[in-house]
Amino acid sequence: MLTPLLLSTVGLVAIAIVIDLIVGDPRSLPHPVVLMGRAISSYERLWNRGTAQQRRLSGTFLTITLVGGVWFSSWLLLTLLAKLHPGLALLAELWLLSTTLAIKGLGDAARAVAGPLSKGDLPAARQALGMIVGRDTQTLDEAEITRGTVETVAENTVDGITAPLFFALIGGAPLALAYKAVNTLDSMIGYKNQRYGDFGFASAKLDDVANWIPARLTALCLWFAGLLLSISGVLPLRWKGALQGTRRDAPGHPSPNAGWPEAMVARLLGVRLGGTNFYQGVASHRATLGESLEPLRLAHITATVRLMHGAWLLFMLLAVGVTALVLTLRGLL
Repeated sequence: MLTPLLLSTVGLVAIAIVIDLIVGDPRSLPHPVVLMGRAISSYERLWNRGTAQQRRLSGTFLTITLVGGVWFSSWLLLTLLAKLHPGLALLAELWLLSTTLAIKGLGDAARAVAGPLSKGDLPAARQALGMIVGRDTQTLDEAEITRGTVETVAENTVDGITAPLFFALIGGAPLALAYKAVNTLDSMIGYKNQRYGDFGFASAKLDDVANWIPARLTALCLWFAGLLLSISGVLPLRWKGALQGTRRDAPGHPSPNAGWPEAMVARLLGVRLGGTNFYQGVASHRATLGESLEPLRLAHITATVRLMHGAWLLFMLLAVGVTALVLTLRGLL
């Protein structure tokens, strides 16, 4: 059972990647994350009330029921479809797996900012950036627009690509979708403010746990991607010392995980990320990542997208290598 199971899982995930790269997230089709978001919004309005302890308990209950419910409902759907016809279950799992990935979407979002920026159209670039970040973008210059885009692509390489791949390879579509439920909960209610500090406590903590391994593996894959792009002459990246610099910088980020891919990208590009952002006019100060060896500019967006693609490719190669090792060890036993 182990051999075909491992091979089929890697194969399914690889095909789902191809589907995402070609199709992306067409708006004409229902998306599981959209449904999750609607459920979270509805229950947050109903349950986020009472004392701090009551809100924390309600938020914990929402986290457990949503994540568990997403896993169980997707598993049940695939099981029932498999009883009707194995082909139906296969197609459904491929589609569900592809919805957990955002390779095409993340690249398209970065290019939507880079396009007008290359033409000097700062208002359009600010508007495009505002679609993918929560910070105020109305007055940003080219360097700050670039910083926001680079930070978003680096962080979402984990949330939108490698972490879903990690859980898909372990437990197929049901576990990958359960991860997306965790990630969606954190993105909607996992904030340390008056409204969500207690209600979103469990969601934020579970997201930290879920992303701990993928974030660090992603940073390592980004470094290898930077090394390969550098020695091949495609991009002049600063891979020497990037591992040590990332280990120093990443803990300074307010997130225990997001700092790893962001710090690695900053080190590879030789730029400084982090600093001060404004949210509805209120300043938010973050620790800086990397060193300002060169000013942030448009070319860094393109370089970050290339690093993103290199990282997920290497992540998949790592998965194939681990699978081959497991199969080899099993054959020796």
